Amino acid sequence: MDKVSPRVRSLVREFQDFPKEGILFRDITPVLMDPPAFQEVIEATCLEARNRRAEAIVGIESRGFVFGAPVAARMGLPFIPVRKMGKLPGPTLQAEYALEYGTNVVEIHEDALRQGQRTLIVDDLLATGGTASAAGRLVEDLGAVVAGYAFLIELAFLKGRAALEGYPVLTLLTYGD
Repeated sequence: MDKVSPRVRSLVREFQDFPKEGILFRDITPVLMDPPAFQEVIEATCLEARNRRAEAIVGIESRGFVFGAPVAARMGLPFIPVRKMGKLPGPTLQAEYALEYGTNVVEIHEDALRQGQRTLIVDDLLATGGTASAAGRLVEDLGAVVAGYAFLIELAFLKGRAALEGYPVLTLLTYGD
């Protein structure tokens, strides 16, 4: 069941065979271009952050920044970026995650979070859960707490929730359930 209005769902565009053949791409750009819809998504995520007693918002590069930063600003909380390897200056921690073919690495600054700090990890899409799980490991490696995860879209048929088992997960729109 959607956690936002049917109007938000109606704004998500579908592109067949993008970025490669056989993929149905869900494009959130029209949601971002519609201020009331974008605001609804931000408010729903803020509610989750309040419910989880978040003390910081962690956004996963790059579209997690689009949603996480406004949530952090609205709530007066720090925004912590998790980025692809090599994009953050200074000392970082790294976590590797699996891709369809191979692996990738995400990083967080070593001083980004304090011991016990409650975080909400935000991204646009929950697919296989690999990137989100890696971000969660980074948060915990710093001694902080993953209070939950929040996503605009979940592709339920890819079973990404399994990678986040044991943590609260909010998805505002679900496809393929």
